[in-house]
Amino acid sequence: MTTRIVLDAMGGDDAPGPVIEGAVAAARNLKRCEVVLVGPEPTIRESLACFPDAPDVTVVHAPDVIGMHDHATDTIRSRPDASINVGLRLVKSGDAHAFVTAGNTGATMAAALLTLGRVRGISRPALAIVYSTPTGKRKLLLDVGANADCRPLHLIQFAHMGSAFMRGRFSLPQPSVGLLSIGEEDSKGNAVTVEVNQALRAGQLNFAGNVEGNDILRDTVDVTVCDGFAGNILLKTVEGVAESLFAEIRKAATAKPWNRIAGLMLKPELRRVRDRLDYSEHGGAQLLGVEGIAIISHGRSNARAIFSAVRAARDAHESGALELIREVGATMPARKLDRTEE
Repeated sequence: MTTRIVLDAMGGDDAPGPVIEGAVAAARNLKRCEVVLVGPEPTIRESLACFPDAPDVTVVHAPDVIGMHDHATDTIRSRPDASINVGLRLVKSGDAHAFVTAGNTGATMAAALLTLGRVRGISRPALAIVYSTPTGKRKLLLDVGANADCRPLHLIQFAHMGSAFMRGRFSLPQPSVGLLSIGEEDSKGNAVTVEVNQALRAGQLNFAGNVEGNDILRDTVDVTVCDGFAGNILLKTVEGVAESLFAEIRKAATAKPWNRIAGLMLKPELRRVRDRLDYSEHGGAQLLGVEGIAIISHGRSNARAIFSAVRAARDAHESGALELIREVGATMPARKLDRTEE
């Protein structure tokens, strides 16, 4: 079975160049995958001409483009022919299996909600990112930016969606779930965190309790749950530390002649470490809780990151994780759990 991935050709800080390059690489190298580029067709064709040996890539014309700084909801409603809207409509109609963009995050989330809709029973979708620990194990962090303010119900549903995703995506029978807090004790954290901890303790998930920020890159839990405010700060902090660390390593490796020799000897190992920490190897964050697969990549994604995002979209479709999340929505008590939910 071939998975059809719609890729927003105009999404990203440097689009369309890196997006087209990543799309060509995906079309050439990914099995069971068809890439559809959406955006202004003349611009896309011009960029594709730089790859004369590229395999055939379908182009769907979308004359309008939503910029990185455009207002999300108002722009989405008033510009139906923007590439984000056109791409998501292809998923909604069944003409594609997944949508990938490195464009405006807020606009993509708004468009996904308006076009695809929420999974029945899920109050709010969450942005979830897969990453690797130093031991190479895959982990999930959510929410990383969709919801700055969360009520207990939202975090409980995030935990169930995250567990379902890891069961489907990586075949983990009972993924361990942790709740991000300021201490391991169940009593630590704000009122929302304490309430969520108690609810998850009493629930059916494999709940490991609270985890702290320094547990993220350890093999403590498979799924870490938090609100989008904390998750986004945590994610960007880890990215910044990784970039600074490797910049310092490169500087040290070239400081003296014998350092260069040692650096050459360590280069293969250092490259493997870099790949585990590099966002471009994991592709982006998937919006869990909407009726379809939508992946939002980093705005400064290079061709490698775009390739990885297309691969992640293919794998997400093949895994059947969306169906497991639908099962979560069908069994969750939704708003009845949360007396403060409006």
